[in-house]
Amino acid sequence: MTLEVIGIDHIYITVSDLRWSEAFYDDVMRLLGFRKGTDPIDGKPHFHYYNREFQYTLRPAEEGAGVYDPLAPGLHHICFQVADTSVVDAAARELRSLGVEVSEPRLYPEYAPDYYAFFFSDPDGITLEIVARTQTRKVIRDRWEELVEFENPVKKLGLDEVDKK
Repeated sequence: MTLEVIGIDHIYITVSDLRWSEAFYDDVMRLLGFRKGTDPIDGKPHFHYYNREFQYTLRPAEEGAGVYDPLAPGLHHICFQVADTSVVDAAARELRSLGVEVSEPRLYPEYAPDYYAFFFSDPDGITLEIVARTQTRKVIRDRWEELVEFENPVKKLGLDEVDKK
């Protein structure tokens, strides 16, 4: 048996104001094709946004908890992958129409030659990103069985040159 993680099952985000965040995420997650569950956990309200692949849950912060700091140890940002650049552009337009402030979608060649994305923040300042699936991600998915090395397997097979074409 080979142990292989096949995806992120769920992400829990602790928010300072659950109702405020719910209003924000209802619009964003509906736009991104998620569904919503409202089952409490341990008597506390939670909102569970899910699609066919994973779940993104909001839970209330404990009383007196500090504020979110993306540069402190812990979560820096969350990135949602979409099929291509046209979906990135459409998501940015739609989020703007909902009143969400988003950065301009653009290439980020410092990440990869075809890394096309935009960023926005939730009510607590957690940075969210939407990115088009890159060629590197496609190569990794399609040629996974060939990537046997632990460190830099794409580079060791010369598959990173696919990105540069």
